[in-house]
Amino acid sequence: MKTEIITPFFFEFESDFVESMRCIPMIVRYKLDTCGIKLKLPEWVKISVEEKTQLAYLPCCLNSEIDQYGDFVNKLVWKYASHEAGSLASVDDSWNILNEVPEEVQTKAAEWDCPRLTRKQWIKIDTLQRFALVKLSRSGHEGKNFPRAMQEFGLVH
Repeated sequence: MKTEIITPFFFEFESDFVESMRCIPMIVRYKLDTCGIKLKLPEWVKISVEEKTQLAYLPCCLNSEIDQYGDFVNKLVWKYASHEAGSLASVDDSWNILNEVPEEVQTKAAEWDCPRLTRKQWIKIDTLQRFALVKLSRSGHEGKNFPRAMQEFGLVH
């Protein structure tokens, strides 16, 4: 069970797609990881904007909420794609480890000529911000958003 309540909001670096919801916002990605669900972009684009917004705002912290959220996602995928949603093989929650900054984040920071994050900075930012940096550090994500996120989170000037 999660100890920190995650309130729905969108990051500024997501502003170019949040209105249309053409990409999966970090708050939804976080909740999907919490449920252990792998939602693919072709599945996401078929879901209505209203339902996508619902996915951003539905609670997903308590065990019962996590179960309900997962059920809702599964129903949406079945409704629009006629198959079950995929499952994550394993949930890597390196954003919750506070004793060190994940190496993938440090590597991505170096790629973008951003300073290495200190442990103190890592602890100071909230869970969703740490989650975003980890996700943006991985291949398959639009790289230009990493330095934008670093700036938005007050980690570079």
